[in-house]
Amino acid sequence: MELKQLKGVLEGLLFVSGDEGLSTKQIKDVLSVDLETVHVLLEELKFDYEHNQRGLSILEQKEVFYLTTKSEHALYYEKMKETTVSSRLSQAALETLAIIAYQQPITKVEVEDIRGVKSDGPVQTLVSRFLIEECGRKETSGRPILYQTTKEFLTFFGLSSLEDLPPLPEDDFNDAVQEADLFFNDLKTQN
Repeated sequence: MELKQLKGVLEGLLFVSGDEGLSTKQIKDVLSVDLETVHVLLEELKFDYEHNQRGLSILEQKEVFYLTTKSEHALYYEKMKETTVSSRLSQAALETLAIIAYQQPITKVEVEDIRGVKSDGPVQTLVSRFLIEECGRKETSGRPILYQTTKEFLTFFGLSSLEDLPPLPEDDFNDAVQEADLFFNDLKTQN
């Protein structure tokens, strides 16, 4: 494969690696090239991004390479974030998320039992926004899917771990879910 083609493949690899990034060894192994070629490809990609008025750049941290947006465009990303109505979660989605966050792993039927209404829509919304994910199946009849929160959930709400969630009151779980909804709403408006 030509260097030009390899550079395109590397660009795609960096894109799909997302937050994980790629080490030079991973790039070398995937592309089946030597380390010198990997460094040449990375330097050419960096040059292209720096000199062609592009919106992306390559970031290196601890010998891992990431495809990132340029910091000088941050104002526009913030503006987009502010104008994106779809980034808001509905009350139903917040309730569902609070239940899953505190009761995980949990099935959709168990969420519906707590909420008292169907939760297909909120669960799909949360999955599509990468706030929850499937984490296996419950060992009962029908083997329903279990859900848990994701790393994106923690990032979205500015939490470092699930231990940062506020403690639930002892009295009533429904009151606790409402309190958790308020917590998530407060965090969401701060972000």
